[in-house]
Amino acid sequence: MLNDAMKSFIALTLREDIGDGDVTSESSVPSDLIVKGYILAKEEGVVAGISVALEVFNQVNPSISFNAIANDGDSVKYGDVIIELEGAARSILTGERLALNFMQRMSGIATRTNEIVSLLEGTPTKVLDTRKTTPGLRAFEKWAVYLGGGVNHRMGLYDMILLKDNHVDYAGGMKEALLQVASFQTSRVSHLPLVIETRSYEEIEIALEASSSTGIKIDRILLDNFSHAEVAEAVKRYSNKVVLEASGGITLENVRGYGDAGVAFVSMGYITHSVNSLDLSLKSTPHVS
Repeated sequence: MLNDAMKSFIALTLREDIGDGDVTSESSVPSDLIVKGYILAKEEGVVAGISVALEVFNQVNPSISFNAIANDGDSVKYGDVIIELEGAARSILTGERLALNFMQRMSGIATRTNEIVSLLEGTPTKVLDTRKTTPGLRAFEKWAVYLGGGVNHRMGLYDMILLKDNHVDYAGGMKEALLQVASFQTSRVSHLPLVIETRSYEEIEIALEASSSTGIKIDRILLDNFSHAEVAEAVKRYSNKVVLEASGGITLENVRGYGDAGVAFVSMGYITHSVNSLDLSLKSTPHVS
């Protein structure tokens, strides 16, 4: 669902694009011309951002009628009609590019995520996104990951405690870091999830020992840049004690090996920062009688 912040961001992007007005449409297209338009898939994939496109056109001109043929998260093939719309030609032309920009970007992410999910089929592993998103578009891009069958990691720096090596070093060690986290958590109404990044079995042991000695629950341990074999060994040693997540250097080509290793999660910046947009287009008929 689109929240108020997302709607406000769409309004901002419209102001960026339209400025003082769509001078090309205003100067060349009759103001009373009504057209029918169709957003079509030009390649196979998973569609996302339909409700975003609706909001774009609604903010341009609320009188545009809009019929979604597909739903967010549906698979589409070349030539499939995703959306039908009807309204003032000027308004449809004004909103066209921005609506497609959102849909193509989100559909590309949903498609890539779904490809990863398919590669992991038959394993216990789920795919997580990261904070490696386009500035301003995180909510949209993480929504696309979800629509593609992925799982959302933390939204930002505010909804999860993720201790990395620098945090531990600056705190004076793992035990000291966990004690300070415990103090921070007691000041909150609800506790935040705690994830600890590790780079070796030794660091996993240190984290688990510190957790045991302080009584502070670790929700997940992140295995940073572990090989397939190293992840498999970590799963063998520690999966009965803590949830494990593999991260770092995971791609389309090697992700199945992490699934076969039995890790609970893989996190991949790849699905948001290195993805191709899905090819979509808007076609229209010149007149409606």
